[in-house]
Amino acid sequence: MGNRSTADPDGLLAGRGPGAGAAAGLAGPGAAALVGGVLLIGAVLAGNSLVCVSVATERALQTPTNSFIVSLAAADLLLALLVLPLFVYSEVQGGAWLLSPRLCDALMAMDVMLCTASIFNLCAISVDRFVAVAVPLRYNRQGGSHRQLLLIGATWLLSAAVAAPVLCGLNDVRGRDPAVCRLEDRDYVVYSSVCSFFLPCPLMLLLYWATFRGLRRWEVARRAKLHGRAPRRPSGPGPPSLAPRLPQDPCSPDCAPPAPRLPQDPCGPHCAPPAPGLPQGPCGPDCAPPAPGLPQGPCTPPQTRRRRRAKITGRERKAMRVLPVVVGAFLLCWTPFFVVHITQALCPACSVPPRLVSAVTWLGYVNSALNPVIYTVFNAEFRNVFRKALRACC
Repeated sequence: MGNRSTADPDGLLAGRGPGAGAAAGLAGPGAAALVGGVLLIGAVLAGNSLVCVSVATERALQTPTNSFIVSLAAADLLLALLVLPLFVYSEVQGGAWLLSPRLCDALMAMDVMLCTASIFNLCAISVDRFVAVAVPLRYNRQGGSHRQLLLIGATWLLSAAVAAPVLCGLNDVRGRDPAVCRLEDRDYVVYSSVCSFFLPCPLMLLLYWATFRGLRRWEVARRAKLHGRAPRRPSGPGPPSLAPRLPQDPCSPDCAPPAPRLPQDPCGPHCAPPAPGLPQGPCGPDCAPPAPGLPQGPCTPPQTRRRRRAKITGRERKAMRVLPVVVGAFLLCWTPFFVVHITQALCPACSVPPRLVSAVTWLGYVNSALNPVIYTVFNAEFRNVFRKALRACC
C-alpha cells in the first residue's frame, strides 16, 4: 500500500532509476520477480474466486461472517487484477516506473484503497460478531442481511475516502520524478498508515477479545444451566418417585409442578401434569407439555429461550473459529510493511535497506493468497466445498 514515499527519494529500491531498470530486465532478480509475481497472482485469483463461488452456491456457507469473508475475498481479487500486475512489472524493471504518472497515481490509490478495505472488512466482522454476542436476541430480531450490507458498504466507502486524495492531485508536485512511482506527500503517508492500520488494528483486537470472552462466559453458563436442569434417571424400571420432601421442584419455574393438588400453578392453566403412559415433557420427567388443542400460555419455556439465544452457535460458531487465524495472518504479513512505511515518512534521515522495503511489500501482498488456505485448513465446511469444486474441475 503506497509502497513508495518521499522518504525514499529514489523510489521503492534506492539507487534504481530508469537506467538500472533497463539493465535489470528479465535477468537475475527481474526473472525471479516475474515468476514469483505470476505465481502469486494465480494463487490469489484461484483461491479467492473459489471462496466467492463456494459461499454463493453452498447454503451451509451462507452465514453472516462469511458475507464479510466474501467482501474480503473481493478486495484480494481486485488487488490481484489491478495492483499486482503493475507492481510486478515495476519489480521486473528493477523498481523503475516506465509508464505514465497518471497510471502511477491510479496504482497508488488502488493500493491504498484495497489494503484499507481488507482491514476494514476485518473490523466490520469484529463489530458484527460483538453485537451478535453482546445482544443476541436483539441481533436476531433485527434484519441481519441489511445490517451486514450496510457495514460492507461503509467499509468500501471509507476505504475509498482514505485513498481519494491521491486521485485528486496530491501526487502532482513540482520536481516529481516520472521514473519513480511513489506517494509524494509525507504527511499523507502518515495519515493513510494511521487510518488504514494503526487506528483500526487496536480497535479490532479489542472487539475480538470482548467477543470471544463473551462467548466463553455464555458457553460456561449454558453448560452449567443444562447440567443443573438435567433430569435424574430412576434406578428401577418404574416411573420416578415424586417425594414431597424434596426442597425444590426439578421442573423449571416456567412449567407447572407435577402434583395436581398444589394450589398454585406459576405457568397458568395450559401446563398440565403428565398422564400415566405419556412421554415426558420438555421440562423434565415430572412435567408434560400442554394438552393438544389448548392455546399457548403467556410464558416461554426455557428451552425455547435457549434455542433463540443459540442462533449464534452451530455453523456460525464454526465460521467464527477461523477469524483469529485470519486476523493473525493479516497482522503478521502487514505489520512489518506499515512499520517500515511510517518509519520512512517520519524519519527521512533513517536508512532503510532497499531489500527490506521490497521484502515487506511482497510479504503484505502474499497475505491475499493465504486466506483461502486458512479457510481450507481450519473450516471443515469450506474444505468439503473446495474438495467438491476441485473434483468437478478435475
